[in-house]
Amino acid sequence: MTLNSIAKQIADFFTEPGTVSALKAALAALGGIMLSRLVPRLLPVGRLHPQHQMVVKKVVRYAIFLTGIGWALSLLGVSLQLLLGAAGILTVAIGFAAQTSASNLISGLFLMAEQPFRIGDVVKLGEVTGTIVSIELLSFRLRTFDNVEVRIPNETMLKSNVTNLTKYAIRRYDLVVEVAYKEDLPKVKALFQEVADEIPTCLTEPKPQAIFLGFEASGVKLQLSVWATKENFITTKAQFAERIKSAFDKNGIEIPFPHSTYYTGS
Repeated sequence: MTLNSIAKQIADFFTEPGTVSALKAALAALGGIMLSRLVPRLLPVGRLHPQHQMVVKKVVRYAIFLTGIGWALSLLGVSLQLLLGAAGILTVAIGFAAQTSASNLISGLFLMAEQPFRIGDVVKLGEVTGTIVSIELLSFRLRTFDNVEVRIPNETMLKSNVTNLTKYAIRRYDLVVEVAYKEDLPKVKALFQEVADEIPTCLTEPKPQAIFLGFEASGVKLQLSVWATKENFITTKAQFAERIKSAFDKNGIEIPFPHSTYYTGS
C-alpha cells in the first residue's frame, strides 16, 4: 500500500457524510463546553452583589452548555422536537419524584427575590450560628465559628425564624448582673459608666445604659447595656464582661449567690 492510497483512504473517511457530521457535532459540543466555562468569567457583573453574580453566571453557563449540546445532537440528526418532548415527560416524572427539591428551588427563588440575607451575613437558625458563604438554588451554606460547614435547605430557611446578626451596622450587648441589697446603686452605675468609657470599642452614641430589672431573692438585678459596631461586637462583649467583674471586685461590690439555711430544731 502506497502513501497516496493511505492518504486517499484518510481523505475519503473524513469526507464521508457521517464522519463530517460527527466531527461537526464533536466540535459543537466541545465549543459549548469551553464557552460555558469562559463566557461567565467575562461577564461585566462587577457592580452586582456577589450572590447575584453567582446566579447570573450559573444561568449563563447552563444556557450555553445546553445550547452546545443541543446543537451537537441536531448535527447528528437527532430531532430537537423529540428531545423537547422527552425532556417534558422527564421533567414531569422528576417533579413527582423530587417534590422536596422542587420546594427548595421555589423557596430559593423567593429568598433571592426578597434578599433577607446576603453572602457574608452572620445568621442564627436554632442552635446553628455562622456566616453565609454560599446561596444556591437548593440550599444555603454556612461556615460556623469553629470552621464547620453546615448546609441548610432553602425551604427550612423560608419557614423558620432566622436571626440576621449583622443586618445593621451596630449591635447592643446586654449584661445582666445582680448586686447585693447593701450596695449603693448610684456607685454601681458610675462604675459601669467608667468601664464603658475605658473600652474603646464601646460606642458613646447610643449611650450605655444601666436598667433596673427587679428585686431578686439574693439582690437587685440590673441590665448593663453597651453598643458596638458589628465588626467589634465579639471583642466588646468579651472585654466588657471581664472588666465589669474586675471593677466590682476592686471596689468591693458584692455579686450575691443563693444562700440556704437549714433549721434542725432547738
